[in-house]
Amino acid sequence: MTFKLDQKEIKIFTDGANLDSINSLAMDSSIDGITTNPTLMRASGVTNYMTFAKAAVESAGGKSLSLEVFSDDHKEMIIQAKILSRLSHSVFVKVPIINSLNISSIDVIKSLAKEKINLNITAILTKEQIDICKKSLLIDSKAYISIFAGRIADTGRDPIPFIKYAINLFKEYKNVEILWASTREVFNIYEAARCGCHIITVSPALIKKIKLRDYDLSQLSLETVQMFKNDSDASKYEIN
Repeated sequence: MTFKLDQKEIKIFTDGANLDSINSLAMDSSIDGITTNPTLMRASGVTNYMTFAKAAVESAGGKSLSLEVFSDDHKEMIIQAKILSRLSHSVFVKVPIINSLNISSIDVIKSLAKEKINLNITAILTKEQIDICKKSLLIDSKAYISIFAGRIADTGRDPIPFIKYAINLFKEYKNVEILWASTREVFNIYEAARCGCHIITVSPALIKKIKLRDYDLSQLSLETVQMFKNDSDASKYEIN
């Protein structure tokens, strides 16, 4: 589904960390792409990365699928990226903008961009990191710039200027899309669409709430109170 708002459109991506969920998400016409990361995979009980990655490609059914490298060594990151990219043309290799030692991945990104590998540059939280992406990619590179808007907002900063900065910086790059990541609430979809962001990653739980768009607030108030009443009745609470 391409979410439409005020003549603007934004693609909906979502997180998938087990094969059943990826398979169901791939069949959902409202989903344009699927992303994964080692933390989500570990929480879902994935024990063999490559076995999961190969099966995930099959389950994704040709939809965009982001798979992440996890080495701190730049040479190994490049090797891992090449292996993942060979799984399918629909794979976007997630490369963190820095490694866990706080060393920039600029050389890795440059190398992979020259190899024409689809990239999802992730964990971006500063304008300086957005600039590094610009320096690393080629004009015809195919990439997502994943700005962790939710984590920026967690610090009390407005993430929208960061998104707009990236959109303007890459306006001549036809195959580079700006992605709003770490989405916290449904309203973020509206914010992202209004500022011209190309993609937003939304959890399956939040996707279910998209149907509430323009929902009658009085009715929603009633349903909220009914939920409280049903739960208190089911728990047999008393105030004596």
